[in-house]
Amino acid sequence: MKLVVQIRLLPTPLQAAALEATLHACNEAATWASGVAFEKDVKRNFALREHTYGEIRARWGLGAQAAQHIVKKTCDAYATLKANLKAGNLGRPGSKRYRRAAEKPIEFRPEGAQPYDDRMLSWQIDQRRISIWTTAGRVKGVAFTASPEQLATLALYRKGESDLLERDGMWFLNATCEVPEAPQNTDPVDFLGVDLGIVNIATTSDGEIMAGRELNRVRVRERGLRRKLQKKNTPSARRRLKKRRRKEARRAKDINHKIAKHVVAEAERTGRGIALEDLTGIRERVRLAKPQRATHSSWSFAQLGQFIIYKARRAGVPVVHVDPAYTSRTCAECGHTDKSNRVSQAWFACRNCGFVDHADRNGSRNIRARAWELWRRGAQSTTPDPPPEPGRGTGRKPSTTASGARCASPSP
Repeated sequence: MKLVVQIRLLPTPLQAAALEATLHACNEAATWASGVAFEKDVKRNFALREHTYGEIRARWGLGAQAAQHIVKKTCDAYATLKANLKAGNLGRPGSKRYRRAAEKPIEFRPEGAQPYDDRMLSWQIDQRRISIWTTAGRVKGVAFTASPEQLATLALYRKGESDLLERDGMWFLNATCEVPEAPQNTDPVDFLGVDLGIVNIATTSDGEIMAGRELNRVRVRERGLRRKLQKKNTPSARRRLKKRRRKEARRAKDINHKIAKHVVAEAERTGRGIALEDLTGIRERVRLAKPQRATHSSWSFAQLGQFIIYKARRAGVPVVHVDPAYTSRTCAECGHTDKSNRVSQAWFACRNCGFVDHADRNGSRNIRARAWELWRRGAQSTTPDPPPEPGRGTGRKPSTTASGARCASPSP
């Protein structure tokens, strides 16, 4: 399976200036190629190359490999935009947001990521150095830092392209690695049910509650700070708001990684599979009071689910998705279903047999039981193949985020 390992570069000032000039030139050329693709309605790689390749090399003085990657990056960005428009991720056809994305060419940020192949980038992993092509020539001896686990993964499994990007004055390389998968456990002894919720992010059928009220206090505080900055609406407030938004996203991603890693490790250790709720379309189906909407929409449950799936796939742990209907109202002991069973957010009390338990733990036990029943009936693991690698529209401006950043599989 494909994973992406992100390492941080430590260039000298001269090396950083060469890298910055290279990114700016490549993304300026990509924006021009995007305009040609939009005007001529040519958005396939080889067709667009006929219209742009020579001009890119002549006008910006870029190498052959860089020019080809620029054309491909542009085509991938339009492919991603088309997929997002078709999926409704940019609003309904005819809406303002839809038209804003579809009726003008894609533009790339000056610091947007640029793909490199092995002809343009070479690694000295043992020395923690790289040699990289720039518009100023080959820059050798660029230092980088990484954890021992990342270095081992790079040394054993690095294969394919790497993306150079700049973020907040820091330089990174996202390196693609082909990591082997463990054989899937086709005979699990049981399933570990995982209930995803608003107050408690994840609760397992073993009774373990992860990331509960303490995290919610942080989320409430961050939401209050965000509201104040939005109200001020000054240039400095908008800059701070953007910085805090990125910080929140990093925190959520880190917590989701830790939860997913713990769940998969526990299932692997005990020889069990993992049972998850199928929450597709949950935001559209659930109706909430206004004070609950921000809390409900402020956590990346889909991201957590994807992290569990890809880590389980790597570990060979089967994953089964079950119908979440009435899991919070059904007694895990006697099976009685009643709305009044859910006494409060935290507690469950069965009106039939008197069973009392934490509401999220009761729900996770129901999820476990449904997954086990499906598995005994012959259901297969619903751990899918990794999604196709998205387009490289890494430089898309915030106002037209159809292509977005190049999504990379989370680091192991």
